[in-house]
Amino acid sequence: MKARTIRRLTGRALATTVAAALTALLPATAHPAPAGPHSATAARDTGCGVLAPGASATAQSAVQAACSQIGVWYSWGGGHGATPGPTYGYYDGSDPDSMHDDERMGFDCSGLMRYAYYRATGKDLLNGTADDQFHSSHAAARFSAGQGTAPLVPGDLMFWGSGHVHHVAMYLGAGRMVEAYESGTHIRVTAVRTGGDYAGAVRIDPSGSPTPPPADGGTVFETWGTGVRTHSSPSVRASVVDTFAGPTQVSVQCQEHAETVTAEGYTNDIWSRLSDGSWLTNIYVKGPASLPGVPDCGGSSPAPPSGGSKPHQTWGTGVRTHSQPNVNASVVDYFAQPATVNVVCQRHAQEVTADGYTNDAWSRLTDGSWITNIYLKGPAWLTDVPTC
Repeated sequence: MKARTIRRLTGRALATTVAAALTALLPATAHPAPAGPHSATAARDTGCGVLAPGASATAQSAVQAACSQIGVWYSWGGGHGATPGPTYGYYDGSDPDSMHDDERMGFDCSGLMRYAYYRATGKDLLNGTADDQFHSSHAAARFSAGQGTAPLVPGDLMFWGSGHVHHVAMYLGAGRMVEAYESGTHIRVTAVRTGGDYAGAVRIDPSGSPTPPPADGGTVFETWGTGVRTHSSPSVRASVVDTFAGPTQVSVQCQEHAETVTAEGYTNDIWSRLSDGSWLTNIYVKGPASLPGVPDCGGSSPAPPSGGSKPHQTWGTGVRTHSQPNVNASVVDYFAQPATVNVVCQRHAQEVTADGYTNDAWSRLTDGSWITNIYLKGPAWLTDVPTC
């Protein structure tokens, strides 16, 4: 930790010294005033700006705010400080290009969107991950992936991800968007992408007023996939109540552990009860395995896990599980918010340093995936879990 701190301070000090030396060599006329957050010159020079009609004044301001950051570093975790704005990021634990994010002041994809709408409204409407922003209550309209860009106007947020949303960008019009793409790159303007795992778009309410909750007291989530079925009880063998041909908004009342289901590459034993009394496996609900803000159907505590496993709570945002006890192994699941996981056993494996902690203990979950104990609430070695 000390070596990384010294490197960061040395890098900043060196950059400051070099910049000061170069400045001293330039004539006074070579120092134009810096472009402000809403600079038309900055937008024009980069091709970034409001490129189509139809956007509200607030959305146009958000576009200009995002465009003012063209050329700033992408930094994983950047833009998620107490106040919206660029911050130093940190290593994401898997991408080698992210190892220098703690030296780069900038934004990740959702941090940039948060900043843009903060500058436009004066309110911190979009504090959270891309997945949180996709499910934001500050949505004036939602557009499915199948609709493409036809209904979009500048300032609309575009999202990517199957099962969980992992990326967000801002539509500019004319088939262009501005985004903080990935570690090692700078904020840029690029052509829109509506193939692959494009998940749809959201238009932020210009008033900044949250959409009222459904009258039935549930929480609105969106399904994904086609031919999704709800059942009379939390089991795929129970009678079918409804079938959704495409993504649909549903009102979730509560959730509980029940039958384990494997589908579309995911395994989950959590089911959601909808407002009509039917049940839907959380695999087909956009969001983490355990939906944030949704109570347990049986009370405040999750149902006891099966197979001798122990329930433990994660902490932090954007936590990943892997196919092996190694941050370089393939990602199995992603928790945008704290969630309850069922731990079968634990073992010493790859040593990981993250969020100020170092630990070589990993826990194996009931779906066979692994999570570093750093992101499990409790001691470094869980006292109630056996060794694998």
